Amino acid sequence: MRILIDTNIVVYREDYAVVSDNLQQLIVALKKKDAKILVHPESAVDLKRDKDESRRDVSISKLGTYLKLESPPNYKKDSTFLNIVGPSSKINDEIDNAILYSVYRNAVSFLVTEDKGIHRKAIALGIKDQILSIDEALDIFDEKEKIISYLPALKDDFLHSLDINDSFFDSLKNDYGETEFNKWFKQKCEEGRKCFVHHKPDGSIGALLVYKDEDEPLDSTPIFSKARRLKLCTFKVSYVGNKIGELFLKLATNFCIENEIDQMYLTYIKKEVDYDYLIELIKEYGFEDKGYMNKTGEIIFMKNLVSTSNEASLLSPIEISKKLYPTFYDGENVTKFVVPIQPVWHKKLFTDYKSEITQSRQPTLFEYCGDFIVEGNTIKKAYLSHSRITMISPGDLVLFYRSQDEQKITSIGVVKEIYSRLTDEEEIIRIVGKRTVYLIEDIRTMLHKPLTVIIFTWHCHLANPLDLDDLINEKVLRAAPQTIMSISHEQYLTVKNKGAINERFTIN
Repeated sequence: MRILIDTNIVVYREDYAVVSDNLQQLIVALKKKDAKILVHPESAVDLKRDKDESRRDVSISKLGTYLKLESPPNYKKDSTFLNIVGPSSKINDEIDNAILYSVYRNAVSFLVTEDKGIHRKAIALGIKDQILSIDEALDIFDEKEKIISYLPALKDDFLHSLDINDSFFDSLKNDYGETEFNKWFKQKCEEGRKCFVHHKPDGSIGALLVYKDEDEPLDSTPIFSKARRLKLCTFKVSYVGNKIGELFLKLATNFCIENEIDQMYLTYIKKEVDYDYLIELIKEYGFEDKGYMNKTGEIIFMKNLVSTSNEASLLSPIEISKKLYPTFYDGENVTKFVVPIQPVWHKKLFTDYKSEITQSRQPTLFEYCGDFIVEGNTIKKAYLSHSRITMISPGDLVLFYRSQDEQKITSIGVVKEIYSRLTDEEEIIRIVGKRTVYLIEDIRTMLHKPLTVIIFTWHCHLANPLDLDDLINEKVLRAAPQTIMSISHEQYLTVKNKGAINERFTIN
């Protein structure tokens, strides 16, 4: 496996102890995996422009300790690529494009970078899962087990508990003006405003979502009449490439479900950058540009959680699961599959599922620490199986059956992508890299047989998980499933009714 390292994290970030330590840990982990660590030849161009001669010489010497990517593909001849990333106005853009193009053309499996601009462009190119921050790369390649800790790093908190002088707020002060932001912060603290907050290991703020349950009209163009909505007042993630933003969307969605709110929205000051991580993320889960606020000119991004009268009829099953998430299509036009999953993988894939087997209390989502299994709490997930099934298609439903201990159908997802009969370890890691709870060693061990990879979005847990006896008595199953199997629409309706799936969020 070949891993490209952005030299900026090697050369310019060495003054930051945390990044440096993590980078060294990553280098060790990659070498243990026999991965080839490469740098792009164009990276040296930037280093040679440094006017500090002594620093330049040191930087170039550091660069020389890594292998160079030989004969990298030339992005300047690819019109499709150029149309997506846009024109290069600076030498740094040209270097970034050259590095990204190596991933785009599969000259390397992954790129490790902390550059937000590169991460933004990767979203537009459709290769975001191959562009990793240092922490994400560690999560994939380090041999340590993915663990759950119970220290409070992700919290449902009050805004007044946060330090307004944390550097996290600097960009917001720049966007809105420091005086205006401080005034807003004070006012919202006095109102008792709530927030979801994620802290870095050093205690500083890493991500924040301030929210408000509203029931009022919007002073906007067009006018939005009085209605119950959840406003995402402040939505900011300081990490690049991570999945905390997706986790926040899941928390906001859960809040809406629990409080019977059918709309979410946020307002956004348009930035000069071509690609914005936040906007690309919320668009992926159904937020759309619906207008602007009259006083501030901020763009309104809004989404519905349930369908309007004619909306669903114009959408495909896969579009419904995206635009109206968590609503999903479960009519006769999609096939339903029961997917057996061992408890060890179920616990990691669905960390918020409340098991009835263990006597001890299940930890809540807000008790997880910086080492909590983010992949198990996000919306989009990856599942690996030895099943030989080939008839699963995007939009189909997967009903996860927890085997061995509970022997219950517990959870439902919508298939996004399916890859059958894979035998190449590197290809599998490239497909599931950011989305899997499996370690590389797990994948390597499982490859004694070809693997099928299912990329899916999680939509709900059954309010009343159905155990094996019920499933047999109701003629949904004949016995405990040993591999992925399809069930009829009528059998699915039995699961839906007996499992108490919330019909507000289904379309058929």
